[in-house]
Amino acid sequence: MKLRKLNYILHRDLGYLFFGMCIIYALSGLALNHLRDWNPNYVINKYDVTLNEKISRDSITKDWIVSFLEDLDLNKEYKKHYFPSNSTLKVFLMHGNVEVNLETGKGTLETIHKRPVFNQLNFLHYNPGVAWKWFSDIFCIAFIIIAGSGLFIIRSGKNSIKGWKGITYTAIGIIIPLILFLMYV
Repeated sequence: MKLRKLNYILHRDLGYLFFGMCIIYALSGLALNHLRDWNPNYVINKYDVTLNEKISRDSITKDWIVSFLEDLDLNKEYKKHYFPSNSTLKVFLMHGNVEVNLETGKGTLETIHKRPVFNQLNFLHYNPGVAWKWFSDIFCIAFIIIAGSGLFIIRSGKNSIKGWKGITYTAIGIIIPLILFLMYV
């Protein structure tokens, strides 16, 4: 078998085999690059809540809290509660929390839910176990082969690695990350 044909077959077959991994790492990489802009793992919503009645700290029981949560359609969400200060009640929920100022009766409900797709992709990006680590390592090696073999798919002409376009684009693809690396180091 000729070297060129082997290169083409490796590039094609590894590309097909690891297409899914490329998508996983690309999407989770995009999400993780923008951590300051959004939370890729969780959807967090905040709502204002108001107590219907004035109540003292001493009168608050678990049953009263569950009743209060029923008004918010959250009675099955109760985990536990505590008082961070004399005038503040904090209730932990299965998917969030409620914090209420007992003096004003005003508070905030915060709900937290896993963001579909991105939560799972990011979980995989963080290498959750030994089997995934090894599969991910194999993918990384395969990706190096895919990138390297891709340079030699086109045989000759301006678009090949020997032509002006191939050399220019390859050089730009190496120089830009190096410049950015030097900017941040």
